[in-house]
Amino acid sequence: MRTVDLVTYQDNWWEILTSEFMRNALLGGTIVALAAGLIGYFVIVRNTAFAAHALAHIGLPGATGAVLVGIPVSLGLGIFAVGGALVIGALGKKAADREVATGTVLAMATGLGLYFNSLATKSSSTMTNVLFGNLLAITNEQLVVFAIMLVALALAVALIYRPLLFASVDSEVAEARGVPVRTLSVVFMALLGIVVTMAVQVVGTLLLFALVVTPAATGIQLTPRPRRAMAVSAVISLVSVWAGLAFSAMLNLPPSFVIVTIACVVWFVVWVAARASHRAGGAIVGAPSRATDEHPAHV
Repeated sequence: MRTVDLVTYQDNWWEILTSEFMRNALLGGTIVALAAGLIGYFVIVRNTAFAAHALAHIGLPGATGAVLVGIPVSLGLGIFAVGGALVIGALGKKAADREVATGTVLAMATGLGLYFNSLATKSSSTMTNVLFGNLLAITNEQLVVFAIMLVALALAVALIYRPLLFASVDSEVAEARGVPVRTLSVVFMALLGIVVTMAVQVVGTLLLFALVVTPAATGIQLTPRPRRAMAVSAVISLVSVWAGLAFSAMLNLPPSFVIVTIACVVWFVVWVAARASHRAGGAIVGAPSRATDEHPAHV
């Protein structure tokens, strides 16, 4: 019976880690981790985790369609992801409406993806990269695009932070006080579509939660303050990417797998600690207070 080595230590891991393609992977992963940290908190608070996951799949027909027409795969992915996000944001002001809109758009996009894939004879590798990510294949041109996206995302979040937080915590009260809830929903979904486009190229469609949702969920457990939770989320994402690349070079493992594993282990450890603290009679670590929920301005 043949034995398969699940982990193989590589003596030249430092040479691999300092190579040009690995430096690109580190820079690209860092940019995406920061972007995920900015948007992930609102994904949790607004109950749009399903939408974040769906947008990655909605971008799939864009990637396979790009192969057919001969344009960059990332461009096709972005067009469909952001376009789908705009449709979901426009149709779903409330959480229940967003679920229906997300499911409908996802179904249509999945059908298109299967159709485009059947037409494109060279799309098998594209499908694999979109599903599982290919962090080690990030180019210098993609790094420039990622950096521009991150700056635009940071500026947008800074501009709409307070009204978006208010609308996310209590949309009905926010709308009654004149906050443009529907417009904010559309803008937020567009920003989420941008982040998903970036993250899919790092960890893939199937592992997207590892960067966009899981670190943010961990941060919320650790602190009730939105800005601190966003900072914690970004740090966890960064550590996951950096450590994931290092371990993948040392042990000859797929980077996406290691990144996902680290992010999930951190979340699980924090979750277990929070449950243990609760059973011991203390409050759950980072549990938002009622005052914080009702008065999001005090952050």
